Amino acid sequence: MVFSSLYFLFLYLPIVLFLYYITPLKWRNLLLLLVNLVFYAWGEPVYILIMFLSIGIDYTHGMLVEKYKRRGNDRGARWAVASSVIFNLALLFFFKYWDFVAGSLQAIGFSFMPKLGLSLPIGISFYTFQTMSYTIDVYRDDAKVQRSLVNFGTFVTLFPQLIAGPIIKYKDLGDQIDHRTHSPEQFASGVQIFVVGLAKKVLLANNIGKLWDTILALPARELTTAGAWLGVAAFAFQLYFDFSGYSDMAVGLGRMLGFEFMRNFNYPYIAKSVTEFWRRWHISLGTWFREYLYIPLGGNRVSKPRLFFNLLVVWAATGIWHGASWNFLIWGLYFAVLLILEKAFLGKLLQKLPAALQHLYTLFLVLVSWAIFAVEDFGHMGAYLKAMFGLGGGLTNDNVSYYFFSFLPMLIIAAVASTPLAAKLWKREFRWRELDDFSVLDDPNPRTGYVIIGDKVFAREAAFRYRYDLAEQWRLLTGLPFVFAAWVARGGVPEATVDSLTEALAYGTAHIDEAIRRYGYGDRPYARDYLTRNIDFVFDEQKRRAMELYWEEGLRIEPPINPG
Repeated sequence: MVFSSLYFLFLYLPIVLFLYYITPLKWRNLLLLLVNLVFYAWGEPVYILIMFLSIGIDYTHGMLVEKYKRRGNDRGARWAVASSVIFNLALLFFFKYWDFVAGSLQAIGFSFMPKLGLSLPIGISFYTFQTMSYTIDVYRDDAKVQRSLVNFGTFVTLFPQLIAGPIIKYKDLGDQIDHRTHSPEQFASGVQIFVVGLAKKVLLANNIGKLWDTILALPARELTTAGAWLGVAAFAFQLYFDFSGYSDMAVGLGRMLGFEFMRNFNYPYIAKSVTEFWRRWHISLGTWFREYLYIPLGGNRVSKPRLFFNLLVVWAATGIWHGASWNFLIWGLYFAVLLILEKAFLGKLLQKLPAALQHLYTLFLVLVSWAIFAVEDFGHMGAYLKAMFGLGGGLTNDNVSYYFFSFLPMLIIAAVASTPLAAKLWKREFRWRELDDFSVLDDPNPRTGYVIIGDKVFAREAAFRYRYDLAEQWRLLTGLPFVFAAWVARGGVPEATVDSLTEALAYGTAHIDEAIRRYGYGDRPYARDYLTRNIDFVFDEQKRRAMELYWEEGLRIEPPINPG
């Protein structure tokens, strides 16, 4: 069942919302689990057994991880995590990649793996990644183990993001699974976002996709350079509005049910580098691979050869995640090479070019990538790429002109809609205020974002729909801790002063609970975790490296002003 279908819009969704809001709060997760399973079973009822198996395996493995860690058995906890990861990868391989591997082996003369012809379970690429991250997060102490099987099952099967994401990590949704708020404003906002996503899918993606289907169906001998570029541009718009439309609908549906999902797209076609493009495209997938594969491999805090190897591994995995075909692997490696070049030297050269040329560079390379992504047959892909680079059937013809002018209004609308222009025109003017003027936080319709530092965070954590921890984002990006402050002094400070400060620090860290009570944070469940686990007060080599990197990045982005 797809979100744009009549069954979903006029039958399933109204019934679900009605039942959800008449159900008492304590039973809503159970109701959600049931309706999630109905949604999942709509197309392939037999695969609901696979869903039950996935829920049971990862739920029990999360409990095992927590049990071993509580007993101080780190080796047992690691084995529990490893077995969970192996199970999920094996499940994904069996249904998604078995026939691909079998067919590839048969093509070179090996026939020991028969093709099974299994259909792909709905959302398996998404929920296997989500459940894998659960056990890893429990092991890392980034998330608390979920003891309710119903609540865990609700997380795994949550229908808004089951089809096309975004990929939601348990540590980002766990608290919402257990406790979430509902309000008319939140529901109305969800409806608005859902309608925008539906419009992207039905009005833009479906219509511009007709142009791509037409050009893709042309025989290779009829492909022209202009036609090939027109077709791949149409595919680029179709893919963006289809995927981002589904993501928006997922965010909107989640908000109607009291959940807040992460944004999955941020106008990727305005990017000025391939690196920036991938910070804006399918953000949840990029975040997942960065946190659970790239950083464990060493991230970017390694030697250049190892960094390039890490990028090749991550992007090979990214490519094959998208589909069981060689073209997806080639597509992933294509981006790996581009990102390696940008990190090696090309990125610095790009920054010296005018913004328009940076945009053209990025769009050119992204459009070439979509030709690789969209055409699975190598023969057709080769012919299509040849046509794009002027090696096909000429520059243009009458058919291309006809297609271009027939779809020109749609192309213009799609081009404008893929930029922030329309959103900026829709929104009211920003009103800038002093950062310490916290009256803005009481605005029921906030129009911008704020940076809050210090104890005010505890009192204002519920004031915002989206909340990002600066230190956490820095860790995900660099693999290093974030240094918020350092106590420094000039040489010659009396030793007694240093001793007094050291003594005060030792006293404060040893009396965290007293500080929490004194400053009124005792009713905040995570106050103690924040002060004891999330921050520490020892300056070590890692923090020194983090400060140096922060300084380097700051200078790169904004060079210091010369007072002279």
